[in-house]
Amino acid sequence: MSSSTTFLSGLFTTAVANRTVNPLKTCKTTLPIALLASISLAGCQKPAETEVVEGETADATPEVIETATSSATPASDGDTIKVGILHSLSGTMAISETSLKDTALMTIEEINANGGVMGKQLEPVVVDPASDWPLFAEKARQLLTQDEVDVIFGGWTSVSRKSVLPVVEELNGLMFYPVQYEGQEQSENIFYTGAAPNQQAIPAVEYLMSPEGGGAERFVLLGTDYVYPRTTNQILREFLKSKGVSEDDIMEEYTPFGFSNYQTIVGNIKNFATGKKTAVISTINGDSNVPFYRELANQGMKASDIPVMAFSVGEEELRGIDTQPLEGHLAAWNYFMSVKNPANSDFTAKYKKFATDNKLPNADKVVTNDPMEATYVGINMWKQAVEKAGTTDVDAVRTAMAGQTFAAPSGYTLKMDDENHHLWKPVMIGQIRADGQFDVVYKTPEVIRAQPWSEYIPK
Repeated sequence: MSSSTTFLSGLFTTAVANRTVNPLKTCKTTLPIALLASISLAGCQKPAETEVVEGETADATPEVIETATSSATPASDGDTIKVGILHSLSGTMAISETSLKDTALMTIEEINANGGVMGKQLEPVVVDPASDWPLFAEKARQLLTQDEVDVIFGGWTSVSRKSVLPVVEELNGLMFYPVQYEGQEQSENIFYTGAAPNQQAIPAVEYLMSPEGGGAERFVLLGTDYVYPRTTNQILREFLKSKGVSEDDIMEEYTPFGFSNYQTIVGNIKNFATGKKTAVISTINGDSNVPFYRELANQGMKASDIPVMAFSVGEEELRGIDTQPLEGHLAAWNYFMSVKNPANSDFTAKYKKFATDNKLPNADKVVTNDPMEATYVGINMWKQAVEKAGTTDVDAVRTAMAGQTFAAPSGYTLKMDDENHHLWKPVMIGQIRADGQFDVVYKTPEVIRAQPWSEYIPK
């Protein structure tokens, strides 16, 4: 794979098309949470404007309280400010979310060591929704009403976020969501620090279609059966059709959470690829990635023949498998552990020290990844906004978040959009190495403004 300037000049024509900005509105769903895992949601508002700004290169553990009725209130005269951490520490998503909990604790420890927030120490309140989507709503309500936290950092899957959304809106709580997602949502009570589709999915597919990315003409859309993969693939299907790809050249398939038997699916992919250059877009989530990649190796599906571009696989997921047979397969994120800059060297060193000091499992082999960086950025931006507002009051912090910037480990200065609650982020494409790290084969020279509402889904 090449990262030549030919691709650099043309990749983002579609991704950065200008659109008209509307004031922030909320997109609510009244569907039962149980249905969210098997449907794709249409947008409820027109697309937001997409722009580009120049990126810049960035020059002891707190006590954890784990617990199970009043509305969310700002920090009182107490000595601490309570912060909720809402991540699955058990179940199918624990493979991905446990490290986000650890990153949040590391960041809180660092902030406390530097004087806290407004002179108060942050007190983390950790709960485990156990990869159970309705339980995310229950735990969020507990954090806001019983534990009286001032902010929640958490979630991975979109169905978990959509479970929490009506709770934080009802109680006027505040949640920071750190993972790439399908878009088609904006809420006054959520800040989205992961990527929107125009900051990951669309540019990744454009890369695969380019000469530098292999010139794919046929595509397999393979994902876990819930809202993020289905909506993302709805967007990608329409995008591919707009580029002249026929329906016959698109294969779409879904598997349940925790699925492990990919033998037939990988065989079908190989058969589908006969006759045309083919690429796989993987939105598989959680621990199912391990058997999927193992099956690729078992059947000898090499990246040089059929590359896989993953949207939910990073350094943490690859720790559990032999990555040598997977060399050359791809992932699209906004950060990789392997990027070289002083801010990232500091970030990775701090996390390794935190892992060692706190005796995390396999502490000598811990890695950092994109959602961990987004967690770190989100907590630090919230701290900055609280100090600007002079209070943890949600309405005041929401206003103060607009325009916040942070020199991120990615090497770029990220910005919270003034209106849409999404970060301006770079796009990076990485190629899997034998050691489980990624060689960055492409990155944007600038950060890209998020487009939460896709032009490829009918309004």
